[in-house]
Amino acid sequence: MSKKIQLNILGLSYSQTEAGAYALILSEENGHRRIPIIIGDVEAQAIAIQLENMIPTRPLSYDLLLNLANSFYISLVEVYIHKLEEGIFYSELVFDNGIDTVHIDSRTSDAIALALRFHSPIYTNEEVLKNGGITFDNDDTDKDPKETDESSTPSESDEISLSEMTVQELEDNLQEAITNEQYEKASEIRDELKNRPK
Repeated sequence: MSKKIQLNILGLSYSQTEAGAYALILSEENGHRRIPIIIGDVEAQAIAIQLENMIPTRPLSYDLLLNLANSFYISLVEVYIHKLEEGIFYSELVFDNGIDTVHIDSRTSDAIALALRFHSPIYTNEEVLKNGGITFDNDDTDKDPKETDESSTPSESDEISLSEMTVQELEDNLQEAITNEQYEKASEIRDELKNRPK
């Protein structure tokens, strides 16, 4: 089994490519890699409510699950993002009731919304970080993703299809996206580079 690597929630940012979607940013503990995960509006709201310590007037589905689990003395031991396949992150919830440990398949956005409510750790492995992560330099890690200037005008390179760029142009654009904390763009460029013949 692969060694587990703990992740922390860095924040949420508006998706620049999909209307009604958000990028959930997870950061490697004791490292400089970050994983951007595109999630829907409902899931983003559920995560944001918990991050901001807000209390909804009526329990959300995630709160209901928490209350139900607590009533039966079931704890969420951890969330494990174990696979990335065709751009989709696969996760599992590990529950324990003091007698049995149960692993349940889950969408990553749901799993993280529950992890926040149960105060449970989130883990992944080296393969997922290698294939889905983006490495940031020390100087870049202090920037808050919410402070990214989304109003800046696109450069000429944005208007050129990634498939038309040379490897050097892609690498230059990847570095620029990383510097500007443009997670989605960096992720797309990274995928294009991986698809290029060696």
